[in-house]
Amino acid sequence: MTMSSKGITRAAGMAAGLLAAIDAFANTSNGYNLPQGVTDLSHDIYSIHMEVFWICVAIAVVVFGVMIFSLLKFRKSQGAIPDTTMVHSTRVEIIWTVIPVLILVVMAVPAAEIILKMEDARDSELTVRVTAYQWKWQYQYTDAAEGIGFFSTLARDSNFARQLGSGIDPRTVPNYLLEVDHPLVIPSGTKVRLLLTSQDVIHAWWVPDFGAKRDAFPGFITELWVKVTPGKEGIYRGQCAALCGRDHGFMPVVVDVRTPDDFKKWVGEQKAQATPVQTAQVITQ
Repeated sequence: MTMSSKGITRAAGMAAGLLAAIDAFANTSNGYNLPQGVTDLSHDIYSIHMEVFWICVAIAVVVFGVMIFSLLKFRKSQGAIPDTTMVHSTRVEIIWTVIPVLILVVMAVPAAEIILKMEDARDSELTVRVTAYQWKWQYQYTDAAEGIGFFSTLARDSNFARQLGSGIDPRTVPNYLLEVDHPLVIPSGTKVRLLLTSQDVIHAWWVPDFGAKRDAFPGFITELWVKVTPGKEGIYRGQCAALCGRDHGFMPVVVDVRTPDDFKKWVGEQKAQATPVQTAQVITQ
């Protein structure tokens, strides 16, 4: 095989992998719009997004409608004569200043309410500490799941397939580059608070279907919260959204949302599997 054919084969494999990743990544999005998501916040974000979208559509229809009408109605071939006497109008100045201000207020009020809601992590029922590393995540539970902790890294089959010269077709790997060995497990219908920090560089924990994205800084703690709507249990995928180094593209986020009863069973199983030494190590880290 020539060097050019090898390059073409490699490029085709990378493209196939990218398409597979995009397909697996789009859980609730139709590919042309924001995903409606499965949390209270994602629904609110989608609603304000559509509200602003239709306001913009209405503005475009009015502005371009008047523009096209004026171009057709008052063109020179129809005998239109320009009015050179009108050089200033206070009334017009006031109108085209007040109307945009009112439009911005209409958009800003609900947007501010959503921002305040996003920052309100009070009354959470479960807290998980999320620590970012190059290039993996560490999850440590508190509250009812105290003592459970683990690292979440790129799944082995994706890691092997991404290696240069692996000979593995990425299209044959399920959820290529978007699968991990240990996903974060949370219950539905429960307000879960995530405390984020980093041990090296800036990372960003991002799951589109949760409407949740927050940076993780070394030496600082940031927080966000999610509450998945009951009945929307399943696997949701995201990625690190901050350029964090060489393997930034191989740092997926996978969340396994279960019913409260199934989550309690999972917690019991994890605690039963952990030895006292392992539990002590997780708590002291």
